[in-house]
Amino acid sequence: MSLSSSASISSASSICNGSYSAKLYGTRVSVHFSFPNNKQLRTVICSADANRGATVIEQGVSYSASVPSRIASLGQVTGVLGCQWGDEGKGKLVDILAKHFDVVARCQAYVWFHFLGLLILKTYYCQGGANAGHTIYNAEGQKFALHLVPSGILNEETVCVIGNGVVVHLPSFFKEIDGLESKGVSCEGRILVSDRAHLLFDIHQVVDGLREAELAKSFIGTTGRGIGPAYSSKVLRNGIRVGDLRHMDKLREKLEVLISDAAARFELYKHQPDVSMQVFEDYRQYAKRLEPFITDTVCYINDAISQKKRILVEGGQATMLDIDFGTYPFVTSSSPSAGGICTGLGIAPRVVGDLIGVVKAYTTRVGSGPFPTEILGEGGDLLRTAGQEFGTTTGRPRRCGWLDIVALRYCSMINGFSSLNLTKLDVLSELPEIQLGVSYKQNDGTLIQSFPADLSVLEQIQASFNFVLCRGPTA
Repeated sequence: MSLSSSASISSASSICNGSYSAKLYGTRVSVHFSFPNNKQLRTVICSADANRGATVIEQGVSYSASVPSRIASLGQVTGVLGCQWGDEGKGKLVDILAKHFDVVARCQAYVWFHFLGLLILKTYYCQGGANAGHTIYNAEGQKFALHLVPSGILNEETVCVIGNGVVVHLPSFFKEIDGLESKGVSCEGRILVSDRAHLLFDIHQVVDGLREAELAKSFIGTTGRGIGPAYSSKVLRNGIRVGDLRHMDKLREKLEVLISDAAARFELYKHQPDVSMQVFEDYRQYAKRLEPFITDTVCYINDAISQKKRILVEGGQATMLDIDFGTYPFVTSSSPSAGGICTGLGIAPRVVGDLIGVVKAYTTRVGSGPFPTEILGEGGDLLRTAGQEFGTTTGRPRRCGWLDIVALRYCSMINGFSSLNLTKLDVLSELPEIQLGVSYKQNDGTLIQSFPADLSVLEQIQASFNFVLCRGPTA
């Protein structure tokens, strides 16, 4: 099995000024490239309607393109979602767009509560946990590596809301808040945590590691932060929610259930009687500190919509890691596609307007799983170094490969993007040739019409990577 090819872009510089047009699930998307004053691009907004315009940004500085701005026409509720396997640069785009919105919300499921997602402005919502990290810089160039706390926290007018779809690891949450405040970022009264959000305990992280060890060579490649086990507890209906911290008389019994389940499931887990008591005492203290943050965020965000506030929602991870639509079982435990916006925040589908898909000019993924356009060896190392492709949360090197148009078309079909945002084009500037994977084929040459669900099919594509080339005309 192989990827077919069509077209060759001789170098990144050859498309720095001009356009490249591609068809994504029935919609022709025109990508406009521009390097003002010979400066390298950091972000390109690609509009599905070329007449609606594009905006280019270089290191946080915006330049007007030759067509009207697309930003002003975005809907009241606009979402920013990943089109690949995460790490596309969603947070950076949200930082740029946030000043045009009254409310910023993060949607997706990560892992433990180490921080909160990303986005800026008056309000921020988050779905997920803190597995995925984001790196941003403030106006003074100070670096912030965020995991659960929204990047909107850097804006003094921003209220950051952690939605019901998040799983929260409180020790890490408070550690992140302390770190932000030590750098002069005030968090008091500016972070709201959903009373419906589930708690992620240290026991979930232990179970995550035991589960990976049990899988041996078939391990999923998780970060070991406990997100999967935390969502498992949620689905099994023995999870503990933020609101439960208001009822300490029942909390210890619920903790006993979690710990007993782990001990019964894994022989290597040694359950000591005093463990649950210590956890209970720790969370008694956490509950007191968390109380000012606890809010009915479903009501809060819907009130904001009723008040005609503009809301920007940032998804975490990406569609190719979606529990239903991703490369199962090498996926996350939630829905970081369009549907997750509604379930993670408690808003109606009809209020969601524009959806912007964020895609890197190449492709990366972390952990195990199929990767049809992966570049192995020295080529992958070169791209990884040039793009600084190392995880914010774990520091793990990301696997790198060429842009996969098949996967991008698939994500566009599922989410119904009105715009695409192309990032990190400058990383490709020094390469003599840029390759694009434009279709999948069977070994006998039969074209595969869509992104396959069959893992064995995907693995065969990956094994035939030597045949992956994309050649196409420059504009």
